[in-house]
Amino acid sequence: MKQYRILVVDDSAFMRRAISLILENDPRFSVVGIARNGEEAVEKVKSLQPDLVTMDVEMPKMNGLQALEDIMNTNPVPVVMLSSRTGEGAKETLEALELGAVDFFLKDDLIKNKGEGNQSQEFLIRLKGIVDAKVSNSTSIKAPQGKSLKRKKNGQTDLIFIGCSTGGPSALQKILPYFPKDFQIPIVVAQHMPPGFTHALAERFDTLCHLKVREAEDNQIVTPGNIYIAPSGYQTRFEKKQDESIVFKVNNQVSERVLYKPSVDISLESAAPIFTDRLLTVILTGMGVDGMVGSSLVKKHHGQVFVEAEESCIVYGMPKAVVEAGNADGQFEITRMFQEIISFT
Repeated sequence: MKQYRILVVDDSAFMRRAISLILENDPRFSVVGIARNGEEAVEKVKSLQPDLVTMDVEMPKMNGLQALEDIMNTNPVPVVMLSSRTGEGAKETLEALELGAVDFFLKDDLIKNKGEGNQSQEFLIRLKGIVDAKVSNSTSIKAPQGKSLKRKKNGQTDLIFIGCSTGGPSALQKILPYFPKDFQIPIVVAQHMPPGFTHALAERFDTLCHLKVREAEDNQIVTPGNIYIAPSGYQTRFEKKQDESIVFKVNNQVSERVLYKPSVDISLESAAPIFTDRLLTVILTGMGVDGMVGSSLVKKHHGQVFVEAEESCIVYGMPKAVVEAGNADGQFEITRMFQEIISFT
């Protein structure tokens, strides 16, 4: 069994110890070093060559964002950011993801059960997925690649739905800002995030995109010229009204069959029968299988499904699940995805 070497970076001795204990509970992880600030982190990445770094956002001398940027420019390695708060902390975390961090986790969630709760287990699972993805020599089934798919004659796309998780914010940045201001198909994004972070995500993309970007709201009409971010902590569904308008139904309804809020599967479950063959679904990088069931419903109603190719995924979990279920119409690297969407619509 391969053991992965982790560098833990935090200015708090308590947090360094707490994170190290969680990691050392799993035999696949070995803490090979600690750093108390960004300057130490940059030096120890060079000397220790870890497989992954956990990085605090707020530190003295050189903060986590500065250290991350230096590491990505000189000795690139997967970095998972640990944030202590939402609000302003959410904006800093999103900036870290743009700079190259592969994922983030809230410190309070991580330590509230002293390393024995579901959150710490999810943390370990996510780290495994990230480091496994970097060393994987997958021979998985491949979806159609390399050939652009053209829209059938007289066809129409009425909704583009994008689902993503780990690595999603960075992938979205290679797609959403490129839609022109006169683009007339609504776009809905379901990105797995803790509560409070999708509001900051929408605000951030609103400054980057030609289209208006906002969080989806309950009973809000889905209209062209907008990008909607499904709010974290809630499920976002679609409902068709008697006047033919389509609105969001946003609530925190609990379901034992889904792990995520927002859930790609839950959203597609309602979108597929409404938009039928006028729905284009795009599944990007992410851990787990959310989107697999939903994509099968999209295909059942004659919609189209694109997935991100393994070569550009941070974690090829969600796209792989769709491909292996036989529901992917095309598989494209992230740098090609926008053009494929435009060509198809």
